[in-house]
Amino acid sequence: MADPWTVLVTGCSSGIGLRLAVQLAQDPGQRYQVVATMRDLQKREKLEQAAGAALGRTLSIRRLDVCSDASVAECLGGLPERRVDVLVNNAGVGHIGPIESISIAEMKRVFETNFFGAVRMVQAVLPDMKRRQSGHIVVMSSVMGLQGIVFNDVYAASKFAMEGFCESLAVQLLQFHVFVSLVEPGPVNTDFELKLMEDVSRSEFPGTDPATLRYFQEVYLPASREIFSTMGQSPEAVAKAVVQVIGAGRPPFRTLTNPLYTPLTALKYADPSGEMSVRTYHNLLFNYGALFHLSMRALRCLTCQCFRRRVAPA
Repeated sequence: MADPWTVLVTGCSSGIGLRLAVQLAQDPGQRYQVVATMRDLQKREKLEQAAGAALGRTLSIRRLDVCSDASVAECLGGLPERRVDVLVNNAGVGHIGPIESISIAEMKRVFETNFFGAVRMVQAVLPDMKRRQSGHIVVMSSVMGLQGIVFNDVYAASKFAMEGFCESLAVQLLQFHVFVSLVEPGPVNTDFELKLMEDVSRSEFPGTDPATLRYFQEVYLPASREIFSTMGQSPEAVAKAVVQVIGAGRPPFRTLTNPLYTPLTALKYADPSGEMSVRTYHNLLFNYGALFHLSMRALRCLTCQCFRRRVAPA
């Protein structure tokens, strides 16, 4: 590249967004000029500390609320020629709980950030990318955009919506030499996820019947914690995968960041009726709890660093 690419990343106050912004800004070849954005600039301290010497050189921090047309326009208006070479839609909110206890207003809030916020950003940068016949739109999706997970109904729906949007858009944009990439992590161990799990464990979920509430608290929550501790990735690992997608000569449309999740998502496509994936998940969670825990222990052993050292060739 003759000049650094301008990469705008949303949701950089913590987690994946923070680590991604820092990795791009600290690129040895200085290929990127990173515009790291967040809704609340009072939360910028962690990013500033992590950026180190890159702050003010290859990384700048700007306020951006993806749920506000005015905020998006103000942020882009402050960029030279309003140019964005790579847009990374990372900002998002999570939601867990029995569907009976979730109001329509709460559902709209999830979609406003996870879906409409990302679409708002795409609409803002697309005219210039088309005009230049160059650009890359990266969307942080999830394995829950491919496979629904119990008690994550609304969050999964927002990610499914984003997947359909991007699949449709990608076909058109190839005509303009603009790439679309979906990055699909599984569980990621971030402060965001930790706080979400703590909050829901204390919630009462009014309107939910006793049996469903018991399944959520006594079956789903312990299983979810076990999955995160066994299969969870670090924000750094996911950010590294995104950096590779951005740097690819021909960026892939889909990237699953966690190979441990590939067999689970493959179940959906192995049986066109959908019975295999639905019944497998149901049985593992509700009928074969012992098998589920055994599987998690086996995965924990296979991914343990000390185990890898023991089986490594001399």
